[in-house]
This record gives sequence, structure tokens and C-alpha cells, in this order.
Amino acid sequence: MKKTSTRLADGRELLYYDSRDDSVRDAVDRRPLDPVAITPEIRRDPLLGDSVAIAAHRQNRTYQPPAGECPLCPSRDGRLSEIPAADYDVVVFENRFPSLAGDSGRCEVVCFTSDHHASFADLGEEQAALVLAAWTDRTAELAELPQVEQIFCFENRGAEIGVTLGHPHGQIYAYPFVSPRTALMLRSAADHRRRTGRNLFDDVVARELSAAERVVIAADHWVAFVPYAARWPYEIHLYPRLRVPDLRGLGEAARAELPGVYLELLRRFDRVFGDAEPPTPYISAWHQAPYRAAGRDGFALHLELFTVRRTPGKLKFLAGSESGMSVFINDVPPETAARRLREAASV
Repeated sequence: MKKTSTRLADGRELLYYDSRDDSVRDAVDRRPLDPVAITPEIRRDPLLGDSVAIAAHRQNRTYQPPAGECPLCPSRDGRLSEIPAADYDVVVFENRFPSLAGDSGRCEVVCFTSDHHASFADLGEEQAALVLAAWTDRTAELAELPQVEQIFCFENRGAEIGVTLGHPHGQIYAYPFVSPRTALMLRSAADHRRRTGRNLFDDVVARELSAAERVVIAADHWVAFVPYAARWPYEIHLYPRLRVPDLRGLGEAARAELPGVYLELLRRFDRVFGDAEPPTPYISAWHQAPYRAAGRDGFALHLELFTVRRTPGKLKFLAGSESGMSVFINDVPPETAARRLREAASV
């Protein structure tokens, strides 16, 4: 992998990740952009203790442009985009409309491919491995920023999720705090350690492997399963068999196997509802340990992949119980979802 750092016209950083060491990335951003002057605000909820980002400038972000005006495609034929080069492998750049910036963290966009009409599931294993390398590199670099407490790599796909750009891409949030969901996991893990003397994440994976009925893929170095108390109709958790706190800790064997396993999971999500349905909307979320929080060493890197589609033509909405009280109601038994995802295997 070759990494090249450059700057966009308004001062934001852009990084090219190339599979070839002889790639030359010297294209200049020729757009007349003003320097970035954005100040998102972090406010703390006194009742829940949660942090909320206030970012009014995001109201003006680009919203579902036609393919010919996509800002994530390469700059070609006189049309200038966020990527100055005429082609690219993987690109990461600072978000032009960030939820977090400066002392309140950082937001980056990850373009998985220059092909506007592809999806992550369409990538080959070599390209998926390059995305993994970019996620890992950004995790390592952003962890060095003094204001950052946690790195979150994720992908939203589909208009049903609220995606504003159709080009295959994800995002990276560098939070200046520990996210509420991670804080809950850390508390649960600490309670489990006090009660049993064991690691909670290890016990969860061991229980799923032992029960087997919710396991979707059991590879040499990774295990994918529908959790016992799944919140979403189709939800998969993916863990490395050897627990590590974040992407940086993966060994060579686990890193080499991950692209194939991950691509297979995404393709099963596309197949589980049949060809009559459009591509399955999903959220793919990497959970990594915070950097300075107590319990970091006992945290387990894992992926949570889920869709808001509950059956062909119907979505799972977060209505009164979910949105008002954070109590999820799942219409699809986890065992049923696991069976259907196993049946959706590649042939």
C-alpha cells in the first residue's frame, strides 16, 4: 500500500491509498473554495449524561445529486470534485460538512472505489483489503490527536438509512468523548468481570459458538453470528477469534481473512430478500476500544452489521418504544434471521 497526503483548496487534508507503490498523486484541487471555518458544538445532556453534537452548517450539505454531479467521483472532463485525481483506488478526506471538527474531534469520508455505481459488496478482496488498511491507518493516526477518545469507522448504505450521496463510501468519526453505547459495554464488561472473573466479550462469543443456532459464519479467525438479543430484524456481529481492542491489534492471519468474510456477509445481506428487492440498506459499524478509558484492555473489537428492512417491502421504524424509551422490539427471531442468512450463502 502507498499512502499520499495532500491538501484540498480550502485546506482540508486528503489522502490517497493505492495498491501500487509507483502511483503518482500530484493533481491539484482547482476549485475556488474558501478556507474552512466550522465550529460544531458539543453539548452534554444533564439527564442522561450523553454528549450531543450541534452542527447547523450540515443543513447545507450536498443532498442526493445526480451521478454526473457526484462530489465523490474523480475529477474528469472539466468537472471538479472533492477528489482532484482523474482516478483513484481508495481516498480519505476531511468532511466538508463535519459533525465534529477542531477541539470537538474530526470527521472523515472514506471513498471505497472510484466506480460510482459499485457497492462495497462488489469489490474484490484486494480492494476490500485496501479499505481495511485505510481504516487501520486512520485509526492509528487519529488516535494520536490529543482531543480524540474513540475512533468509529462506519458505512451507511441506502436512501432508507438517510444516505445523502449514492457513491460507495463510509465515514470515520474521531470522538472527543467515549460514545454512550461503548460506555454501556464497558460497564457491562466490568460488572461481568467482578461477578465471574472472566471477560464478557469472550463469554459472548463462546456461548454463540456453543449454541451454534445463531452462527452465520465460523471461519478460522473470525466468527459471525446473530446476537441472542438482536435489536434489528437482520443483525450480525463479527468478532475475531483472538480478542484485540481495535483494528491496529489484528494479526496478519486475521487481517488476511477479514476481506473475504466481510464481503460474504455483505453479499448475503443483498441476497436474503431476493432479487425482486433493491439492494439491502444497512449500517456497518466497527466498535473499537476508547484510548484512555478504564477497561480498554478487556474490550473486543467487533463489527455490527444490520439492516432496517424487516421483510420484503417493509422497514423497521424506530417508533415510540425504541425512540422514546430505547426499548427495541424485534419482529424476527434471531434464530430465524441466522438461518435465512446461512441459506443466503454464496454457491
